[in-house]
Amino acid sequence: MKDILHPLCLVIATLGFLFLLRDLRKDRRDSALVALSLVYFFSASSFALSITPVWIGVDRALGVTNIAALLAQSCVMALLVCQTSVLAHWALPPAEARRHTRNFVLAGVVVIGSLAVLFSLLTPAVQRPTGFSLYYVHDPYYKAYLTLYIGVYSLGEVYLARACWRHARQARDIWVVRGLRVITVGAVITLGYSAIRIAGVLGSVLGFSVTALEPVAWICGDIGAFLTLTGYFLPTLVLRSRALRAWAADHVVYWRLHTLWKALYRAEPSIALLRPRLPVADLIRFRSVGFHVYRRTVEIRDGMIELRPFLDPAVRVAAEARCLAAGLRDPDLAAAVTADQIRCALTRHSRRSPVGEPADYALARQPAPTAHEDMKLLLLIADFFTAPAGSRRAAEPASSGVER
Repeated sequence: MKDILHPLCLVIATLGFLFLLRDLRKDRRDSALVALSLVYFFSASSFALSITPVWIGVDRALGVTNIAALLAQSCVMALLVCQTSVLAHWALPPAEARRHTRNFVLAGVVVIGSLAVLFSLLTPAVQRPTGFSLYYVHDPYYKAYLTLYIGVYSLGEVYLARACWRHARQARDIWVVRGLRVITVGAVITLGYSAIRIAGVLGSVLGFSVTALEPVAWICGDIGAFLTLTGYFLPTLVLRSRALRAWAADHVVYWRLHTLWKALYRAEPSIALLRPRLPVADLIRFRSVGFHVYRRTVEIRDGMIELRPFLDPAVRVAAEARCLAAGLRDPDLAAAVTADQIRCALTRHSRRSPVGEPADYALARQPAPTAHEDMKLLLLIADFFTAPAGSRRAAEPASSGVER
């Protein structure tokens, strides 16, 4: 059972650590973020060390039978220290959180040192990557070792469950609340693992066995750990998904505006503040184009201003009649007429043939009090726009350029 569930938890812990490592590179002074990253690191390490092939490999490399057990359980102790540190930095003022963290770290060092001393007193003649706890449960030193480990582990999980439940009542972000609730449930489930391990110690004294419950112990431990890791990661995952949606939405807008912008840029290259590039370049490199979308809207507006002397009133009248007959109504009507005006103005511009009394853009009658509303109107124009076949072509945007 252990070798089935541990790899699944290892994947979650590793992914969580890699995601947080990216944020940690940007802000290494965030103590809560450092502690949370270490939660995933030590969790991944404990799961990896407990997988049978890794356990055997570590024992062979270090030359100490079952040393992987001590290393894995030391990682769990370090994990508990980091979890309590995360909660301290979330709930307490910085100075008080640092003081609590120092106390937690000191306690963790004492516990890990004590485990190492007790482990050194064992006589582990047989390698036991599976059933280690049951095999040595009759050894008095191991009873002390296991009692210390499970006692601290249980106290840590109880503290985690109570603290997360309390913080969930105070949190305002719904996903933070859900994450804390999931951590609470996970911590409670892991107590099933603790109960079976404690029962194993008592059974060796009172004469009963809990061997049949060994799979249940691993199920409780791994499912509880899985939920705990998921709970910590849930708010971050939601933020990342929102960022991904925003990134995708910006790229969609960038592509939708490209044809309209390119036609205006060919007519008036001076509208471009930055050296243009093909939009696929940013897509391939997974770069944000939020600033470039903003620049694109500004440059489209600038290009439309440059075309005003070429707006033929007859084109607007004819376009409005045609679009009304097609059943269009504002804002689609204004956008479609404006798209026709731009297309015809580009043709006149290429021939250097301004109009004596230029018309206004049909879009002028549509209010756009915010940048978002203006963006929506420009997207409508872009959707209706088709570049004139005979427009004067300037140099194509260089695909090797870099917008900075």
